Amino acid sequence: MNHYPDLGLLIDGEWCRPAGTIAVLNPADESELARLPVAGSIQLEAALAAAERGFAEWRKTAPDKRARVIAGAAALLRQRLDAVAIASTLEQGKPIAQSRLEVQRACEIIEWDANEGRRIYGRIIPSAPGMRHSVIREPIGPVAAFSPWNFPVSAPARKIAGALAAGCSVILKASEETPAGAVQLAQCFIDAGLPAGVLNLVFGNPVEISRVLISDARIRLLTFTGSVPVGKQLASLAGANMKPAIMELGGHGPVIVCADADPEATAAASVRIKVRNAGQVCVAPTRFFVHETIYERFVAEVARCAEAITVGDPTDPGCVLGPLANHRRLESVEDLVRDALDKGAVLVAGGRRLDGPGYRFPLTILADVPFRARAMTEEPFGPLMLIVRFSDLDDAITQANALPFGLAAYAFTDSAEAVERLSSDLECGNLSINHFVASLAETPFGGVKESGYGREGGIEGLGCYTIAKNISHQTRVYA
Repeated sequence: MNHYPDLGLLIDGEWCRPAGTIAVLNPADESELARLPVAGSIQLEAALAAAERGFAEWRKTAPDKRARVIAGAAALLRQRLDAVAIASTLEQGKPIAQSRLEVQRACEIIEWDANEGRRIYGRIIPSAPGMRHSVIREPIGPVAAFSPWNFPVSAPARKIAGALAAGCSVILKASEETPAGAVQLAQCFIDAGLPAGVLNLVFGNPVEISRVLISDARIRLLTFTGSVPVGKQLASLAGANMKPAIMELGGHGPVIVCADADPEATAAASVRIKVRNAGQVCVAPTRFFVHETIYERFVAEVARCAEAITVGDPTDPGCVLGPLANHRRLESVEDLVRDALDKGAVLVAGGRRLDGPGYRFPLTILADVPFRARAMTEEPFGPLMLIVRFSDLDDAITQANALPFGLAAYAFTDSAEAVERLSSDLECGNLSINHFVASLAETPFGGVKESGYGREGGIEGLGCYTIAKNISHQTRVYA
């Protein structure tokens, strides 16, 4: 039975399938799942025209009606959870249990944005008699959204829901490697009654699509999730066209494990989160700075936990570590591990590609990793844990801040003094203490330094899709 859906482009409320196609592969066995239609100049122009018309209608739609449509899409997505999850697993390699959680998270994001869109308030500024100053928030306009391959359902959901809740229309360019989630999500919005043109979905040559969309005057905002190098290129293009942007880029998550933390419990939690999506997560904890007094116990427990983690069939409900998403990731992780070992790192677990079909790589743990190893400065984006020891908290914070990234950071301690120092001194957009949850629907998410700017999620995220208009009204006219 084929659990993978038909693919197409969504333009002005209709699915279209141009002649040109590219292959979508299953990373578990490298077989072809489907052929994906791709957009050319004709389709991109049609999408731009549709988004302009859709925005004119959607921005005038009452907030409570917009909320009902958006929430209706979330309800349909919940009903279709199993079908969406299996398609995501087939195209991305994520274990089915994790795909199900991703779809549920997408529903939570959409539902939160649907309701919060009714509370995009303005304000009245105190002024002199006969004068009224008010500020209203208006939707910024049609949005060009670019979502990544590693979260094919929740990443598009966050961009679509935020834009729609604010009253904007969207042209989404989702990943060509994992297109099914965006296709199925878009269908939920269509079936929920979203007017034609408000949401458009395209695939194709990323360079060409980004150039056409960002340069077009009808697009008023760019939102991108992806790598730092690509983000810099798109941000430059947006700047050249005077377009604001939301940039959610890469990270290299530091984890500071203080002397008073429970080394065994923290190690077990670290392994559980590290295998999530095979480490292909921008907020993945990667650089573990462990206090010297508990270092050996932490490493020993990480090694013990790693023994129970094997790369399995991602469609198996019991699988916790699936294959990497593509051959590029496989080669990159192999190179980083080889380099670290050559420079003196100690191999604790894993370390080499597994035999057989698919892009299978085990959880790999390296201890005593020298700072000159490339993996300590380049985002691994794979199942790789790098462990080093520290004796002074200030030194650990300095090392955590040493990279140009600042997306998510983590710390484990029961010391109020340590929490205060970590909270004020760690350079990151998201800090989680004594747990590994970096983002919720109701909280803002984004980075600092080269990890980007702007926010997704929370009221701060919705605000990025609006503009503040000041209205100054003199009620009495004097000569």
